[in-house]
Amino acid sequence: MYAIIETGGKQYKVEEGQPVYVEKLPVEAGEKISFDKVIFIGGDDTKIGTPTIEGATVTGTVEKQGKEKKVVTFKYKPKKHSHQKKGHRQPYTKVVVDKINA
Repeated sequence: MYAIIETGGKQYKVEEGQPVYVEKLPVEAGEKISFDKVIFIGGDDTKIGTPTIEGATVTGTVEKQGKEKKVVTFKYKPKKHSHQKKGHRQPYTKVVVDKINA
């Protein structure tokens, strides 16, 4: 059984026991979290939401908070002595899915 959930403006396909990296959530490591915006549930009996499935939730445990690898952008204009280097590390939350409640 798998589900498609929405969090942080993005959609993720999740299965029970699978870790998923989502946009940063205001939850400490070790706490439980529940996702209410379940769009699709697949498996033996398929359910499709319009736009979400009423009463369906996906629960999980927050494993850690972290930052992704650095992405470096470099702008350069030749013959103008102009260059600009910027770096960015996107924060994330690692969640291990415990149960899909359909």
